[in-house]
Amino acid sequence: MSTLKLAATFALLASPALATGLKIEVAGEGANGTIVVDLFEDVAPQHAARITDLATKGEYDNVAFHRVIEGFMAQTGDVQYGDTAADYDARYAGRGGSDQPDLPAEFSDLNFDRGVVGMARSQNPNSANSQFFIMFDEGAFLNGNYTVVGKVTEGMDVVDAIKRGHRQSGAITGAPDVMKKVTVTE
Repeated sequence: MSTLKLAATFALLASPALATGLKIEVAGEGANGTIVVDLFEDVAPQHAARITDLATKGEYDNVAFHRVIEGFMAQTGDVQYGDTAADYDARYAGRGGSDQPDLPAEFSDLNFDRGVVGMARSQNPNSANSQFFIMFDEGAFLNGNYTVVGKVTEGMDVVDAIKRGHRQSGAITGAPDVMKKVTVTE
């Protein structure tokens, strides 16, 4: 086992017990309400731990839904450039991550169906960090190529109301909808 994998394994074992979900308070021009997500610690333990850690630290609070494509998904979680309470600049939202290293892929046989939460990444399968997306509809082309980290259990009506972006790029015009407060649930 490589030193990097060994260190990651020890870090995961040393971390506190993983929570079972998130409560996301959303506000904006489109959506207002609560989304509840069940995190799949047994399917994607490192990704679920990362999201839990960032939420516990309050790093997801005030982060924009920066890429939202009708019939596909709503993406958020850029804690570096997506914080609307800081110097938010939509031109950079979606380019950042957290101050933690990228994660190795945890692909599974779970399908990207409506309400599934997946980890966003670059072309490199091992580049997921803090950003995630919620599916509006089924996206079979993502199956086995992106990490499934959870599923919405309440609040799909709120997800459905998130302000849509440009038809192809998903870029938001004007003020984006925002995760005002993200808390970890047991």
